[in-house]
Amino acid sequence: MFQKLLVIVLFGFTVLQSNESNLKSQCDDSNATACYMYALPMISGDNAKIQDVKEKGMSFIRKACILGEERACDKMGDNYYQDENYRIAMPYLEKSCARGIKFACEAMGTIFRDGHDIRADDVKSREFYEKACALKSGDACFSVAIIYRGGFGVEKNRAQEKAFYKKGCDAELKVGCDRFKELDNEDKGIETGLWVSIKAWFK
Repeated sequence: MFQKLLVIVLFGFTVLQSNESNLKSQCDDSNATACYMYALPMISGDNAKIQDVKEKGMSFIRKACILGEERACDKMGDNYYQDENYRIAMPYLEKSCARGIKFACEAMGTIFRDGHDIRADDVKSREFYEKACALKSGDACFSVAIIYRGGFGVEKNRAQEKAFYKKGCDAELKVGCDRFKELDNEDKGIETGLWVSIKAWFK
């Protein structure tokens, strides 16, 4: 039994090595998808914590992106963003966002909101957060609600604030649900919050 298991493991390892070698060969022949697939294991999981391995993987991701593999370009933007190289990340993130990549739209919204390596721009921040919200990012929807609550780059608008809390709730963000319910209750004349609890003590 043990011998059979050992044979299966060794066979699987041999197939894996063969597949990796095949991908590397195709990548050397400028196959963008092969470069991307070859690089993925080097930038994922525990390998992502080993700097030398990750750097090697990112070199193949970069090649895949240059050769036209859009998923690799998404990885480039995410990697630069996580490393706080915001100015370098932005061209990748903007293109990814235009193709409907949620995290890229979120990241662009945050870059413009917080002024990472650029002048803060509330209008652009809202535009990117709204795109991310439309892609079901609860956090982005909540950020847009806050923008309308504070009047950052727009007129304060309670109806829009409430609508974006609702969108955040629909995207399964609990705090979005809580804020929407609070505003909705206020609109219906239903008292909520700490004051209700205090008054209940004296009933």
